[in-house]
Amino acid sequence: MKIAVAGGTGVVGALTVGAVRAAGHEAVVLSRSQGVDLLSGRGLDDALTGVDSVIDAANISTLKADAAVEFFTTATGNLISAASHAGVGHLVLLSIVGIDRVPHDYYAGKVAQESVVEASPVPWTIQRATQFHEFAAQMFARAKAGPLHLAPRARIQPIAAREVGGRLAALAAGRAQGRVVDIAGPQEEALDAMVKAYARSEGYRGWVPSVSLPTPQMKGMRAGLALPARDADRLGAPFTEWLASR
Repeated sequence: MKIAVAGGTGVVGALTVGAVRAAGHEAVVLSRSQGVDLLSGRGLDDALTGVDSVIDAANISTLKADAAVEFFTTATGNLISAASHAGVGHLVLLSIVGIDRVPHDYYAGKVAQESVVEASPVPWTIQRATQFHEFAAQMFARAKAGPLHLAPRARIQPIAAREVGGRLAALAAGRAQGRVVDIAGPQEEALDAMVKAYARSEGYRGWVPSVSLPTPQMKGMRAGLALPARDADRLGAPFTEWLASR
């Protein structure tokens, strides 16, 4: 099969591309570095020629709801339009567990994106996943007050991005299934403890205080609204094992 991956140079996208190729399929990376712009649609028609399935793992770094909604609806809308025109038979979307329970900030964009996919003329599958183990590194880098690194408090059940990439590749090789069962890591973790453990693993010895960020999204995560339901598939190793094996 020929499988295209939007966001194929990102954290999970690159691992998805690797999983597609490891399964014996041809992978097409949809990214600006490959001449494809999801927001303008530039290069999409040519890139999707002969493609059987498309995986949408594109992302944006923002905490603003308006920016997230604009990005996800525009980018995914353009992807769907080009996929329909090219005769692509299956669209797989990576989404996030709990977005309908915490529909604020960045999550508002993912809610809007799912609605665009659900109205798609291209047969579709939506796979929701919890936050990645790699989320700890992102928070360590981004959550700062001047030179001070912060450890945001939240309840999450993280999963390795590699597990997510493998699941997306497997879904794209099969038939469209609509909304499939959520995937998550094996156990609940405290995000602030993850950030501090990551910092230590990188040799950082400074103070990393735990903080409760006041955004609606983080409030919801502290309340456990981003945790998976009991029927979710639990995949891979817990965070400490993943961290030690990097």
